[in-house]
Amino acid sequence: MILGYCTNVHAGATLAETKASLERHAVRVRELVSPQAPLPLGLWLSARSAHALATEPDGPRRLRDWMAERELSVFSLNGFPYGDFHQERVKELVYQPNWGDARRVEYTLQLADILIDLLSDGTAEGSISTLPLGWRQMFFAQGGGAALGVSAANLERVARHLADLEQRRGVCVHVDLEPEPGCALERASDVTGFFANCLRPGTDGDRLRRHIRVCHDICHSAVMFEDQAEALATYRAAGIRVGKVQVSSAVECDGSERGFRLLRALDEPRWLHQTCVLDGTGEVHFFSDLEAALDSTAHGVWRTHFHVPVSAGALGVLGTTQRQITDCFAAIRPEDGIEHFEVETYAWGALPMEHRGGSLSDSIAAELIWTSKALDSAGLG
Repeated sequence: MILGYCTNVHAGATLAETKASLERHAVRVRELVSPQAPLPLGLWLSARSAHALATEPDGPRRLRDWMAERELSVFSLNGFPYGDFHQERVKELVYQPNWGDARRVEYTLQLADILIDLLSDGTAEGSISTLPLGWRQMFFAQGGGAALGVSAANLERVARHLADLEQRRGVCVHVDLEPEPGCALERASDVTGFFANCLRPGTDGDRLRRHIRVCHDICHSAVMFEDQAEALATYRAAGIRVGKVQVSSAVECDGSERGFRLLRALDEPRWLHQTCVLDGTGEVHFFSDLEAALDSTAHGVWRTHFHVPVSAGALGVLGTTQRQITDCFAAIRPEDGIEHFEVETYAWGALPMEHRGGSLSDSIAAELIWTSKALDSAGLG
């Protein structure tokens, strides 16, 4: 089992900016949580950074050596945000290009080739998380009825490349689809349906399921009011492997006026904050962003896609879905073979000041320490 944190929390659309953020933050995190061993990282590389690294002579190995000097290592890549994830306004742009676009394919193939050389010698497995096909409304508007088929064909192309890569290099790299509210794949049932109906189970099914897996983001699942154990059981029953668990927590509001006052303070302009409201009848109402939800008259329990510190059980009068993390850990079985766990809290800079804690490095370290203890308690450490 490998536990690290995702570096998409750090701004940096260029390779130089990425290295500067690692030098500034990741080194300090390692000193706090892993003073005797390298700190594992889930590295985010924008398409621009990936291209620069791939075209630089021996670029990935040189980056690996640079990181090793600072006692940092890479076990996974975040291949979800293609462009600048910390630009002034991201919103729906984070889902572009989608899996029907050749640019998404080329970016992912480039990341796979890079990851092979970033992994430590002797590593048998590497993961790359990616978007769940695309933002639903744009995805089907752009691709029409063929959107799912084109995306499946593109993923099959990636799987063939990864199988060839494993044969040549002896390392299994898998691309992990990350269900998210508002996307073409929102729930575990959407993923299993896509695998069953679009990924041609009769054609090299074993290879597809070896190299195309799921990234289970606990925050995303919680916002959709999925039961964590049921989601994992759905994948298990369908023979779909979870390649990575993103340890993340969402905001929960009980619908009180005091809760809404703080919730309004989280309505910021950079990222989408999809919101679901569970009403008294058990129906889940979806809103594409927090602003739209706040303008509604929805009543019930609110959950908002705003990645908050996993070590926080509450944000003042607001709750969090921290309990979903421990529920997820408790539901994991040995036969699931899940090895990669990645803390992903990228919205520190958008939190109200009173909830940010100390420095960013100290806060990330606190999350890793909390998660490590939670994994130990679940028998996964």
